[in-house]
Amino acid sequence: MYKNIIKPLFDFLAAFFGLIVLSPVFLIVMIGLAFANNGRPFFFQKRPGKNEKIFKVVKFKTMNDKKGIHGQLLPDEARLTPVGLFVRKTSLDEIPQLINVLKGDMSLIGPRPLLPEYLPLYTTRQKKRHNVRPGITGWAQVNGRNTISWEKKFEYDVWYVENLSFLLDAKIFFMTFAKVFKAEGVNMENQATTTAFKGEN
Repeated sequence: MYKNIIKPLFDFLAAFFGLIVLSPVFLIVMIGLAFANNGRPFFFQKRPGKNEKIFKVVKFKTMNDKKGIHGQLLPDEARLTPVGLFVRKTSLDEIPQLINVLKGDMSLIGPRPLLPEYLPLYTTRQKKRHNVRPGITGWAQVNGRNTISWEKKFEYDVWYVENLSFLLDAKIFFMTFAKVFKAEGVNMENQATTTAFKGEN
């Protein structure tokens, strides 16, 4: 009952009121990033959701589109703007995903939605992470986020799917606030973003 009825209802109500409460922050961040990114404060990208259904996730755009002399995008750390760095460290870039929660594409809590090109690389067990809606935060995020290996992340994701409950979601919810406050696990050492998943070694 919790998984199929209570959790989706709570997600919708929390996202709705969350957007209202956070609207001043949303507006300030949007304006700041619009100046930093030539009028483009948002980032849209296709991601697989529940049952691997593709949807467009929306986040605040923390990196600009600067390119090198040969037309290729510069490395992530070279494109991360000062305001973008602040937004990422404070996890404010995740706020627009409340819109995805309202639409039913995502949940507040669940495995993070990753890139579509990773789908063929998952093992049968790792694919279980798509048995539930992806989340803004999740069990892997409060247990290391970008500082742990892909394999460990997927272990946490599958464990969450197999043990989903109200008490576990509540625990993750409050642990997330502690992690955000401390800005823990945002990036791997010396990297602006996590490395790409290339399948099992």
